[in-house]
Amino acid sequence: MAMEVIAWLIALPMLGIVTGLRTFTPMAALCWFAWSRALPLDDTWAFWAAKLAVAIAFTVLAICELVADKQPWIPDRTRLYSVVAKLFLGGLLGAIVATGLDGAVIEGIILGVLGVLVGTYGGFLIRRDLVQKANLQDWHVAMAEDAIAISCAIVAMVVVSA
Repeated sequence: MAMEVIAWLIALPMLGIVTGLRTFTPMAALCWFAWSRALPLDDTWAFWAAKLAVAIAFTVLAICELVADKQPWIPDRTRLYSVVAKLFLGGLLGAIVATGLDGAVIEGIILGVLGVLVGTYGGFLIRRDLVQKANLQDWHVAMAEDAIAISCAIVAMVVVSA
């Protein structure tokens, strides 16, 4: 019971926050956990997330995003189309996790979307301040953000699948 509460109140919003930081990283982690059957999605509408091809596709997208994020021509994550994509994936991710936990899908969507908003705007402000006020190189901050996003996505999925 306690792990279910932790999964709902901490892990699910954390996946949303990570989606706000790196759009495809948490979905890639979710798909790998689903493929390994750590998150049971068989016989649900979300069965497709447990397919190897889907896990590979999201992993490729995540890697491309990690590389592209370091490029100077990439716009801020707060652009409307970026936020909309993050909100969609965060809601989808929340719905999939809720399905795997036999919980209310709408609650999963809400927690995922709220996490996305925190991660998108909070991550933007923190990264901007670290670069401008702490005189850190953007590239170094972005690499640290990558490490945090990957680690948090994996930890959240471990908690969800426990």
